[in-house]
Amino acid sequence: MTSPVASQAALASLALAIAAPAAHAQATAIDSIIVTATRTPQLASEVISDTVTISAEQIANSGAGSITELLQRQRGIEVTRNGGPGAASNVFIRGANGNQSVVLVDGIRIASASTGSASWNGIPLSAIERIEIVYGPLSTLYGADAIGGVIQLFTKKGAGAPAVSASVGGGSDKTFAADAAVSGGTDQLSYAFSVSKERSDGFSSTRRPSSSFDPDDDGYDRKSAAGQVAYKLAPGHELGAMFLYTDTESDYDSANFDSYSTQKVSNVGVYARSQFLPFWTMLVQASQSRDKSGSFYGTGPFGSSQIDTTTSTFTLQNDFRIGSDNLQLLYEHRKEEVDGSTAELNRTRHTNSVAANYSLKRGAHLANVGVRHDDNSEYGSKTTGSVGYGYRFTSALRAEASFATSFRAPSYNELFYPGYGNENNRPEEGRNAEAGLRYDDGTTQLGAVYYRNKLDNLLLNTTPCPYPGYQFGCAYNVNKALLEGLSLSAERQMGNLLLIANADFQDPKDETTGKRLQRRAKRHANFVAEYDMGLVRGGVELQLSSDRFDDAANRNRLPGYGVVNLYATYRFNQDWSALVRWNNVGDKDYELARYYQTGGSNVFAALRYGFK
Repeated sequence: MTSPVASQAALASLALAIAAPAAHAQATAIDSIIVTATRTPQLASEVISDTVTISAEQIANSGAGSITELLQRQRGIEVTRNGGPGAASNVFIRGANGNQSVVLVDGIRIASASTGSASWNGIPLSAIERIEIVYGPLSTLYGADAIGGVIQLFTKKGAGAPAVSASVGGGSDKTFAADAAVSGGTDQLSYAFSVSKERSDGFSSTRRPSSSFDPDDDGYDRKSAAGQVAYKLAPGHELGAMFLYTDTESDYDSANFDSYSTQKVSNVGVYARSQFLPFWTMLVQASQSRDKSGSFYGTGPFGSSQIDTTTSTFTLQNDFRIGSDNLQLLYEHRKEEVDGSTAELNRTRHTNSVAANYSLKRGAHLANVGVRHDDNSEYGSKTTGSVGYGYRFTSALRAEASFATSFRAPSYNELFYPGYGNENNRPEEGRNAEAGLRYDDGTTQLGAVYYRNKLDNLLLNTTPCPYPGYQFGCAYNVNKALLEGLSLSAERQMGNLLLIANADFQDPKDETTGKRLQRRAKRHANFVAEYDMGLVRGGVELQLSSDRFDDAANRNRLPGYGVVNLYATYRFNQDWSALVRWNNVGDKDYELARYYQTGGSNVFAALRYGFK
């Protein structure tokens, strides 16, 4: 029997085909460069994977206060947050859990080995120049955890004459933010460095009747620095280095205690890229990512906990151009270390990986095939594969389909945390099939993608635990899950007016129990209307979500919500501009996580120099 989501996909695909008028058959879409989808720069028109790119201009115009706030407006993305902007956050791609997706900063994987998730609250948006989102499994390229997709954040790069940019602003809840950057470059040397400072008094994270309710404000304070430098030794030969450091302190509610958490995220990497022959390019990169978190509450020996995870990665990537095709051969070694106040988690594991991916272009036909083998010292070896095909009906309209397998490695908490983890837990496994249509003539962009991702060995907190000695349940491979959905998008430039819309119809469910997965909606959508009058550019956003459940049993319902945001930029001259953003204009009271509050109506304004 055909599922409702599949029926919606068929209708949407037909509508998209009709919507692409024959008069535009020879139109040429505006092409951008995508890196994440193939681990090498490639024209968006030649990428089979479903992708979204958020440019520097879009980031600047949005006035978003955080990366999660910006991501929440993209199709296929849902966000949860335990309180205000500085609180712990999670990002779901296509209904997949936060630890079922990979997050990269300049090619460096960031995630806590203890939780398996990225620390979104520790990454400042001010350091980010560009974001790429690739939907669907990418384990053949990135190994473990790339089930729902991959999000890559690119920090600011330098080029051309030396340039300075800076901004300072403030708003509701005594929010203050300031940042500054310098960048530039010559034919041989390029550089970019930035610093930022943010703080806010915030608001009370929790609401009654939570047992941890505390009516005080829960603010945050974040400092960050980032930089990149690259030097061309000779034509086709480049050396480079990059770093990112952030230090965040956030208050949180814990009844009868003055509580706060700390989050220090740091990345550092060096690379050499060499084109030895016209058809052969090699990339060698060594990097280290560190996530150091702590919780402090009350006094005495039990008043704090800390955990420090370090991931060191060595990558050797060879790309061979064979006519219009590309063969990529990859070797990667990753070492994960945990050191903290919970002795059982203090361990080290290694992963050695080899992969091969082939991309083919033949006239209107696009295809790729990939295979990867990951051998881990803890959970053994996993082999994943992928195959994709795309066909261009015209220069603007194309169809694509793909199938891929993926897996997620058990986190240290799921393996070793006292009273919860179990060393017998196995990796989660995914099998995803999807098909879609895209239309892009440079003025109008339309997209429809249907996906069906089946997961086995889903790790959940199971009560009672099948193993003895677990009083409150344990992490256990017990369930199967299905992530099925239809993702629609549309964008139209009509003179000075830009209209953007996206909508997701999904059914992320636990197939063992028939229940919907925690904190995931069946429907969510975003609509944007932006008007450019030259000196003034303004826009209105509408964010919509249907209801969600805060627990696996689907007993605690989180109602649906709709939020309206306004933003505007005024340009005084070529260098100076002002930004104003009004979030939640209607002061909507809603929850992204049970018992945790979200910001009411709030305003932020900033004066900026050097933002183009």
